[in-house]
Amino acid sequence: MTIALILLTAILLFLIGTSLVLFVIGPGMLLHPHRRTVDYYRKSTSLLHPSDLEIPFEEFRLKTSDGLSLGCWFIPASGKPKGTIVHLHGVSECRIVGLPLARRLHQHGYNVFLYDSRRHGESEGKFCTYGFYEKHDTSTLLTRLQSREDLQLGKIGLFGSSMGAAVAVQVAAQDNRISAVVAESGFATLRTIFDDYQRRVIKLPWHYLRNIVIVRSERLAHFKASAVSPVDAVKDVHVPIFIMHGTEDRLIKCSYSEELYRNTGQPKELWLIEGANHSNMAEIGGEEYYRRVLAFFDQAFAQQPSA
Repeated sequence: MTIALILLTAILLFLIGTSLVLFVIGPGMLLHPHRRTVDYYRKSTSLLHPSDLEIPFEEFRLKTSDGLSLGCWFIPASGKPKGTIVHLHGVSECRIVGLPLARRLHQHGYNVFLYDSRRHGESEGKFCTYGFYEKHDTSTLLTRLQSREDLQLGKIGLFGSSMGAAVAVQVAAQDNRISAVVAESGFATLRTIFDDYQRRVIKLPWHYLRNIVIVRSERLAHFKASAVSPVDAVKDVHVPIFIMHGTEDRLIKCSYSEELYRNTGQPKELWLIEGANHSNMAEIGGEEYYRRVLAFFDQAFAQQPSA
């Protein structure tokens, strides 16, 4: 056997082996992100529950259209609300991460709603689909809130971070009840973000490996990965949108938010926070971060006609 044939055989065996491994574990990596709960956050913060804010709140469960139970917090404004902001967290995270922003929004006169996305936190769900089903959960939530005669919602805005940003864009593209969107550290398409993850974790760039994982994941979770495309959905968003990203983000490229911005109609705003990574946008942005988010919702709601 020649050296060339030996090398070719080794390469083929490597490709076959890698393909089989990814066929087995790849869908789990994509569809079953790590579920962070209160014990994870207790290591870094004492702000773990709305009761820690010492403000009124309501805790309840929401049933999705396909029967899953989601853990929810509703923090009402202290008086007539300026509007209602729904917080959408990132992959592996849960509603706890939204509490610092919720405090600022509440102080500024907004209702705030936070919930654990399906397959996250204290919510049910076997699979995470990055917005394919999650966007419908958000709309179900809005219908539930609007059905309550004891609540004044006003205009509705979405604040999404990472996966939550992708969900927010997809919701706003289909639900005309949304009046404004903040999309922080979002991605352009599920396929490209999984390509990036593949290169980072297993150091192999080949798209056919990605396709193996995607196709099997689609069959397991009954969803279409190509439909999870915020860069396409954002073309159908016709309300003010504020896109933010850290220039040092190594998990989701800053260029994806720039691509979203280019495909978004007016009115729109882009803020690239110099030196921020994927998880410290508010820390690096400081008071300007909160000031700009609050000012954006104030202005966006003022520009939108009343329902």
